Amino acid sequence: MATKRRSIKRMTANRSTAAKRARPVNVPSRRIEAPMPLLVRAQSTFDFCRSLIRDVPDFPRPGVVFKDLTPLLASPRALHIVLDGIAERFIGEHIDAIVGIEARGFIFGGALAARLNASFVPVRKPGKLPAAVDRVEFTTEYSREVLEMHKGSLREEARVVIVDDVLATGGTAKAAAELVHAQGGYVIGYAFVVELGFLNGRERLLPVRVESCIPYE
Repeated sequence: MATKRRSIKRMTANRSTAAKRARPVNVPSRRIEAPMPLLVRAQSTFDFCRSLIRDVPDFPRPGVVFKDLTPLLASPRALHIVLDGIAERFIGEHIDAIVGIEARGFIFGGALAARLNASFVPVRKPGKLPAAVDRVEFTTEYSREVLEMHKGSLREEARVVIVDDVLATGGTAKAAAELVHAQGGYVIGYAFVVELGFLNGRERLLPVRVESCIPYE
């Protein structure tokens, strides 16, 4: 009988010890704050991204100040900020495909396609795509160029967003839109990381929606 009582006391003591261990001790209450509004958050976080962009004078030709985004790409935080900032603007728009322009448009476009559950379609320079292509010639601020896209990349009436790193004069993005239209798709928006507003590229793309994260006026 005494043995049984000692066993019961041990079980009770073990339960009490376990309860004390499970019970939080001196845990401060946590205040849950409302999420920061998108526009406020965008201003502060995009300023951080802007600080990483490097000006390279006289590239690719004398007199041009090139906006180098490679330091931004080297920062996981900045890359997430930019991708999330663009993706938030197209959530719920039922995007079928992201068309990324060679070469830095591939970096941002592929990741954006994954976020929006859309297919990714590359637009490339001549001779880079192995199968039959649609082709368009156009003029940039630097030279005469050609872009190609595989035939059959888009289904009829596909809803497309065209993505590139920088919006300058808008000629490259406009040419990519011609490739989309040739396959029966609709360009419902353009998305850029940087916009050089003083070159008025946006005007060339209107009335289609144009989104950018970091404008330079």
